[in-house]
Amino acid sequence: MSPRVEALHSNDALPARADVVIVGGGIVGVCAALALRKRGLSVAVLEKGVIAGEQSSRNWGWCREQLRSLPEVPLAMKSMALWRNMSDAIGEDSGFRQTGMMVVTKDPSEVARWEGWLQSTKAYGMEGGLLSAAETRAALPATSERWISAIHSPVDGWAEPAIAAPAIARSAQRQGATIHQQCAVRGWETSAGRLSHVVTERGEIRTQAVLCAAGAWSTMLLRRHGIDFPQSGVYATAFRTTAAAQIHPGGVGSPKFSYRRRIDGGYTIGLRGRGRIELTPMGLRQARHFASLFIRRRGELTIRIGKSFLSGPGAWSSWQLDRPSPFEQHRIYDPSPDPRLIEAGLAAFHAAYPSMAHTRVAESWGGLIDATPDMVPVISPAGGVPGCYLASGFSGHGFAIGPGAGFLAAEMIAGEVPSVDPTPFRLERFFDGTQHRIHQWV
Repeated sequence: MSPRVEALHSNDALPARADVVIVGGGIVGVCAALALRKRGLSVAVLEKGVIAGEQSSRNWGWCREQLRSLPEVPLAMKSMALWRNMSDAIGEDSGFRQTGMMVVTKDPSEVARWEGWLQSTKAYGMEGGLLSAAETRAALPATSERWISAIHSPVDGWAEPAIAAPAIARSAQRQGATIHQQCAVRGWETSAGRLSHVVTERGEIRTQAVLCAAGAWSTMLLRRHGIDFPQSGVYATAFRTTAAAQIHPGGVGSPKFSYRRRIDGGYTIGLRGRGRIELTPMGLRQARHFASLFIRRRGELTIRIGKSFLSGPGAWSSWQLDRPSPFEQHRIYDPSPDPRLIEAGLAAFHAAYPSMAHTRVAESWGGLIDATPDMVPVISPAGGVPGCYLASGFSGHGFAIGPGAGFLAAEMIAGEVPSVDPTPFRLERFFDGTQHRIHQWV
């Protein structure tokens, strides 16, 4: 069942033209819209379903700069600066709380990896560091586990996914962006080698720039236009508990499960690294890009053929711009949660925190996490058509780094000198031999 998100009123009529059309109303798309409006550009956000209807409302809600892969660190720091000021910037509660976040371990080799990460990122001056066994116990007095260490950041935190993207979208709307839900983009056309207009199920919008921030649907949309974007998907499960006493105000990652406190008094719980891959035509076509990533995670993932082989983001679909597209068939892609993972997650939570034994599952949901071969997103011009940009492939990190990603995309589109080096996020790296070495710290 899909998690509930705050409702947002759509603008009724499509604009005849917009400086920028954004495809996708998730956290990245709405943050880009807000940043573009602050630069005086006219913006239309087109969402096939509802704002934050897919992965932007289905994630754990963690917002952190700590333990990011090295190419992501500057973008994560930019994002966290934006998150900390988000409620003031948009004029309403964004759902963000700066509570501190931590990851715990019983494995000395993991502590050594954390030490290496801290040394590699020392020049950035981030706050936090390693906690001893005694300090970890003091931070988590309710746990029955005997952790030997933790890596902790006092300036990280969490935000409520059901609140954040709709609140940011409302702010962009108040500042002049138009938001169009239940309005799928079928594609775009060019004139004299440049983008000329975007075609939607409700009509056309003239534009010179389009930002594809369509999450797991990005590859399908781009493929129609001859743009190759290596993207895979992992089906994940998460749930929230009934309200309970506070055992930690922030989030805690552990080998079996991770949790974070919620505004409603419960806890959001997810299984660390666990999920399934469904074989699809596009997935098989791109398998060579993902071989090393799958080998790395083969013990955590199950593989099967499901309904998504014929219908879903990885299906092999074609359509004409004047005919209904696959995006209109899947307004909100709503994978079922895995009951086995829910049962295992709740049992692990109860075992680690005996005082939580009375908590029950209040709501559960599935989601599709889109990923790139090196688990670093693409924020980049896309293909050879001037004016086409891509911000996708966030590999489970999109909610946390969404504000920075949207900001960086807006700077690119506006022709500004980027505040964060965009080189690590180039699409071309997957084809010119410069893709990143995988560092999955957490």
